[in-house]
Amino acid sequence: MRYVLLLFVIVLFASCGGDKKNMALAKGVPGDLYVVMDSAQRKGVIGDILDSLLAAEMPGLPREESIFRIHWIDARKLNYVLKERRNLIYVMTLDSQTPGTAVIRKMFTPESITQIQNNEKQFMTTLSDVAARTQEVAFLFGKSESVLAANLRQQGGQLVTHFNLRERERLTHALFKAGQMKGITDLLIKNFSCALKIPFGYKLVEQSDDFLWIRQMNPKDDKDIFISRKPYTSQADFSLENLIAYRDKVCRKHLFADPDDSESYLMTERTVPYIPVTADTVNFNGNFAIQLRGLFRSHTPGVGGPFVGYALADEATQQFYYIEGFTISPGREQREIIRELETVLYTFQTSQQLPAQGPSKP
Repeated sequence: MRYVLLLFVIVLFASCGGDKKNMALAKGVPGDLYVVMDSAQRKGVIGDILDSLLAAEMPGLPREESIFRIHWIDARKLNYVLKERRNLIYVMTLDSQTPGTAVIRKMFTPESITQIQNNEKQFMTTLSDVAARTQEVAFLFGKSESVLAANLRQQGGQLVTHFNLRERERLTHALFKAGQMKGITDLLIKNFSCALKIPFGYKLVEQSDDFLWIRQMNPKDDKDIFISRKPYTSQADFSLENLIAYRDKVCRKHLFADPDDSESYLMTERTVPYIPVTADTVNFNGNFAIQLRGLFRSHTPGVGGPFVGYALADEATQQFYYIEGFTISPGREQREIIRELETVLYTFQTSQQLPAQGPSKP
């Protein structure tokens, strides 16, 4: 998603134009976001709203972790190192006369300043590869603080969605740069009438007519993805209670903390009141879907952790799919692990989205 401001030119970075191959690679780690604004505005209403949006707790994790790790930068301290951060947000309102705001205002042409004065509905534009390759930059602006604050309150979720999408795009490139497990993808196309791109490192654990489980076990974490399906019956399949019941049925049959202990099956955790299972309607690669987030645990004392899942129906085959990623990684931050699993899940394709040539050749 891009928000393009007519006549908007970034004067400060004009010298960076040209061949992107000569640009440095953007610096920083996944989930980091740098917000550049005047320190006075940082302490005011604009800073408060941005903090509530960007540093909000990611739902469904066992411990508190924000959606992004925010770094607040006074605009007067902006330097070439900061300009090359992977995720940058510049904030400016025309009614502010502070030195920090003046630094950011110089990035705007006179024509774009006029447009900001005349169009109160437009408050954001985004650009890629401004000062570094794989970089994403957002500019937030307004005729006044009150105008920008109103727009952020009403539409600020677009900002979170945008940077989440960019992080997923970067992760997709990184995860599949070395290739993928095409054999498992071909198996899904042949036996399940769907597809999922599997990064190297995952292994097939179990497969049956309506279930497939893959796993990547590392010294510090265990990443798991499963696909389950059943005949689609009605819209009631998408209700929260029915989704949890179906998930628990699949887990009890196939997923165990200890394969030799039939009572160690995994189940949805619903006894933690401050971490409920959430169900949200999402656009999942063009398909209507319900996104589930929450915690799981083994029936007997043992393991647990967060999960993210998607439920959708393939109208062509009348199959109902539930696909999920979960992790067992005690003591570790889990935000980026879940983001990685979500990235893999978003490569899912229904029968109507499969490439015309069918299964890939070995």
